[in-house]
Amino acid sequence: MGRFDTPQDPLFQRINASISFDRRLWPQDIRGSLAHARGLRRAGVLTDEELAELERGLEAVAGELERGEFPFREDDEDIHMAVERRLTEIIGPLGGKLHTARSRNDQVATDVALFVREAAERALGLVRELMGTLLDLAERHADWPLPGYTHLQRAQPVYLGHHLLAYFWMLRRDARRLAAARDAAAAEMPLGSGALAGLNWELDREGTAAELGFAAPSPNSLDAVSNRDAVLDYLSAAAICATHLSRLGSELVLWSSQEFGFCEPADDFSSGSSIMPQKKNPDAAELLRAKAPRVVASLNTLLGVLHALPLAYSKDLQEDKEALFDAVDTLETCLAAANRMLEGITFNRERLAAAAADEFPAATDVADLLVRKGMPFREAHGVVGSLVRKALASGRRLSELSPDEIRAESELLDDEYYEVLRAGEWLESKRSPGGTSSARVREQLEAARAVLAELG
Repeated sequence: MGRFDTPQDPLFQRINASISFDRRLWPQDIRGSLAHARGLRRAGVLTDEELAELERGLEAVAGELERGEFPFREDDEDIHMAVERRLTEIIGPLGGKLHTARSRNDQVATDVALFVREAAERALGLVRELMGTLLDLAERHADWPLPGYTHLQRAQPVYLGHHLLAYFWMLRRDARRLAAARDAAAAEMPLGSGALAGLNWELDREGTAAELGFAAPSPNSLDAVSNRDAVLDYLSAAAICATHLSRLGSELVLWSSQEFGFCEPADDFSSGSSIMPQKKNPDAAELLRAKAPRVVASLNTLLGVLHALPLAYSKDLQEDKEALFDAVDTLETCLAAANRMLEGITFNRERLAAAAADEFPAATDVADLLVRKGMPFREAHGVVGSLVRKALASGRRLSELSPDEIRAESELLDDEYYEVLRAGEWLESKRSPGGTSSARVREQLEAARAVLAELG
C-alpha cells in the first residue's frame, strides 16, 4: 500500500486507468525501455549480465504483445506498468531495476514523441500517394474544360487538370506541415528528465537520444515532461490536411449529382439506397467531409487540455492520447480512401464541356478586351454587365447579340468581341504564371512531377 491506508476506489481506478487505449504505445515503450536499459549499463547501474537478461525479458514481452498473447490484468493502470509487471514475472526482481533513473512522466513523453514521429511519417507516405494519383488524373485530363466557380456560381472556365492540381498543391503544403511535425517530434528527447527535476544519476542522455533517433536530449526537465508540442504539431497538420480532403470530398459530391453530372464514383466506393434502387451515393466523398471536424476536434481537445495547465506533469496530460490516436487513425483512413476513390473515378467529358461552353463566364474576357482598347476596367465592367443583362432578358447567348447591339454599349466593340467569345479562347487567354492556359498547365504538371520526385 505504501503511502496509502486504503485501496483505490473502483470508480477512481476506472477514470484513472489508461491501459484500454495507451496499450498501442507498446512498441515505443519497449524501444524506449531497451535504450534506457543500455543507458543504465553505461552508467554502471547494471552489469553486462543484467542488461542481457533485461533485453531478453523485454523482447519476450514484445513478442507476447505482438502476437496478442500478453496477459493483461485488471489492475494494469497503463501500458508502462503492464510491461514492467510482465517483465518482472518473466525475469524476476531484476525487472524492477529497469525503472531506476526513470519516471513514468519522462517515459510517456518519450513514447508519445516516438509515436508522433512514426505517425507523421506514415501520413507523409499516404499524402505522397494521393498527390501521385492527383497528378496522374491531372495529366490525363489536362485539356478537359469545365466551369470554375465562385460562390458556387459559374465564374470562369478552367481545365480539369488545372482544377485537380489545386488539390495537389494543397497536399504539398500538408506534406510540409507533416514533415515539420515529424522533425519536431525528433528534436528533443524527454527521457532522462525524471518526474520533473532531473535525476540523481548522470546518464549518457546524448547516447540514448542518438539511439532513439532524437537530435538531442531536452534542455529543461520541467518542460520535457509537460511538453506536448509535437502532438499539437501533428494534430494541427492533420486537421488542415483533413480539411483539404473535406473540400475535395464536397466537390466530388456535387460533381457526381445528376444536376452536375461531371463525374461518377466507382461502384466499390459508392453505396445504394435501401429503398430507391436507382441511387448511387458518393458515401466515401461525403465521409471525407464529415471526418474533418472530427480531426479538428482532436486538436481542440488537446489545446483545451494544455490551456493554463501549470508545470510540470498533471494527469490532465493523459487526455492527449485518445485524441491523438483517433486523429491518426482518421487521417490515415481518409487519405487512403481518397486515393482509392480517385483511382476509380470517371469524368464525363461531354457534360464538362457543355457546362464550360456557357458564354457568360467569358464576360470578364470581354471586359479585358475593352481595357486593352483603352477603357478603364470599372467602366468596362459596367458595359459588359449591360450586355449580359440584354442577353439574359432576350434569352440569347452573348455571341448572339448583333453588332449594332454591342456597339450601342461601346463603340470600342467590333468583330474582336465575337473572337473573344469563341469556344476555348477565354481558356487560353489565361496566360499568367499559375493560370489555366494549356501552356501554364503543362508548366504546372512539370513542376508537380519534380515535387513528387523530391518527396520520394
